[in-house]
Amino acid sequence: MARILVVDDDPDMTEACKLVLEQAGHEVAGAHSVAEGMAAIDAFKPDVLVLDVMMAEPDDGIAMAQELRRTGHELPILMLTSISRVTGMEYDRDEAMIPVDEFLSKPVPPAVLVEKVNGLLAGKGV
Repeated sequence: MARILVVDDDPDMTEACKLVLEQAGHEVAGAHSVAEGMAAIDAFKPDVLVLDVMMAEPDDGIAMAQELRRTGHELPILMLTSISRVTGMEYDRDEAMIPVDEFLSKPVPPAVLVEKVNGLLAGKGV
């Protein structure tokens, strides 16, 4: 059983991810802001981070991922977002700008979420 942290300002999305990942056998915690997420990383010590892009600010998730990498965290990050639908632009991972291991557009089918998280846990991200 792995520890998964879901950081998303939408409580419904956080709860949906939590239910799906718990059914897959993982221990899951949720946070609804960058500040809560950063505190939870230190307290919960997750094996994988599932992170939304747009929270209080349009780029909160990207800024959080950048801060984690800048401070030496190697925690696998799966970024879930609807930013492409909102902006009409395509986004993907980028070592400097979007330093995540996987990038998926919402809505994500439950089986795909579990597959991606399990892939990251197995070291098969990207």
